[in-house]
Amino acid sequence: MIDATALAEKPVLHGTRIQLVPLSPRHAAAFHTTFQDPDVRRLTGTHHDWTLAELQDWCSQAAGRTDRLDLAIEDRETGAYLGELALSQIDKDNASGSFRISLAAHATDRGLGSEATRLLLDHAFDRVGLHRVQLEVFPFNPRAQRAYEKCGFEVEGRLREALFWEGEWHDVLVMSALAGCRG
Repeated sequence: MIDATALAEKPVLHGTRIQLVPLSPRHAAAFHTTFQDPDVRRLTGTHHDWTLAELQDWCSQAAGRTDRLDLAIEDRETGAYLGELALSQIDKDNASGSFRISLAAHATDRGLGSEATRLLLDHAFDRVGLHRVQLEVFPFNPRAQRAYEKCGFEVEGRLREALFWEGEWHDVLVMSALAGCRG
């Protein structure tokens, strides 16, 4: 059974090299810098050009949201911002939710995204009580797809030509992880 109050709690989740902490205004500037990177925008399909003020507002409201969990990924030793992730679109009746993650360019290719994903999935399944977590990834991002598969996600389907990016249509892959099938 899902515990919806778990989304109102904003935990700190400790990994080996990282920690997931509640997203707050102190992360806004680094969050903004991350989304100025054209490759980060492409890999996340982000069309909106977030202003620093918009992200400061978003980060300041994160602690009060009871229907989702937004966390910053930080280096465990230095506290440096490495990215952010979210558990959202919670369907209480079907014990499912959606997941997204975005890493700063300097945090890629080190397994940090996989570590963060596993931490959040453990929380989603063990504390929140979700049965299923889904995400969307683009076929032009095979590195992310492999990382998700290592964490227990499997491709379920394809949304044909669902992303329009730089003058071209791209498919979107839908992946999910189940509570009993962790990677």
